[in-house]
Amino acid sequence: MLPIILSTIFMATCMAQLQTFSIQQSITMDSQFLGFKIPGPSIPVIPLLFMFFFIPFYERVFVPLARKITGIPTGIRHLQRIGIGLVLTAASMAIAGFVETRRKNVAVKHNMVDSTEPLPMSVFWLGFQFCVFGMGDIFTLVGLLEFFYAESSAGMKSLSTAIAWCAIAFGYFTSTVVVTVVNKASGGWLASNNLNRDKLDYFYWLLSVLSVLNFGFYLVCASWYRYKNVEIYQNDAMEEKVDIAREA
Repeated sequence: MLPIILSTIFMATCMAQLQTFSIQQSITMDSQFLGFKIPGPSIPVIPLLFMFFFIPFYERVFVPLARKITGIPTGIRHLQRIGIGLVLTAASMAIAGFVETRRKNVAVKHNMVDSTEPLPMSVFWLGFQFCVFGMGDIFTLVGLLEFFYAESSAGMKSLSTAIAWCAIAFGYFTSTVVVTVVNKASGGWLASNNLNRDKLDYFYWLLSVLSVLNFGFYLVCASWYRYKNVEIYQNDAMEEKVDIAREA
C-alpha cells in the first residue's frame, strides 16, 4: 500500500499551489458579482460549493449507473477511482495554466502589466480549474479512504485512514520545496511580486506534466496490486461444503 500512498502526495502538492496562487490571481482580477465585491481569500470556497452539488450526483447517478455496467457494488474499484482523480488533477493544472495565460494577455492588451487596478477579467475564470480539481479531489480522497479501509486488516483500519490524511499533509509540506526548487532552476519564475511579470502559467503547466508522470507511476503501482477478495473465499468455502454434502 505504501506506493499507492506515495503516488497521491503530489495531488495535495497541486492543491496547495492552486489555493495559494489563485488567491494572488484573484486580487488582480475583477471580483464584482451582483454589486458585491468578493474577497480574494474566499475563492477556495468555489470547489467546496461545487463538491456540495457534485457528491449527491456522484452517489445517486454515477455509482448506480457504473454498478449496472461493471457489476461492482461501489460502481468502480477503489484504485480506478483514485486514478480518475489523479487524471483530473493533471487536467486542472493545465486549465490553470491556460487561464493564467489569458489573464496575462488581458494585462498586456490593456497596458496594465504594472498597474495595481483590477484587470477587466472576471475572477470566476478561476472557477474552471477549481471545479475540475474539486472533482479530482472527490475521486482521489474518497477512493483512497475507502481503499485503505477495505484492504487493511481489522486492527489497521483506523491507522490506515490516518495515513491517508498524513499523505495529504505531506503534500502541503512538499509544495514549499517545489516552489523553491522551481525558482532556483528557472531563474525566478515566481520570484517577483508582480504576477503579470512572473511565469505562473509555466509553473502550472510544469505541475500538469509532473502530475502526468505521477499518474504513470501510480498506474505501475496499481497494476501490481492485488485486491483482497474475501467474498470469493467465502463462495469457495460454500461450494466445498455443498460438494461434501453431495458426496455424503
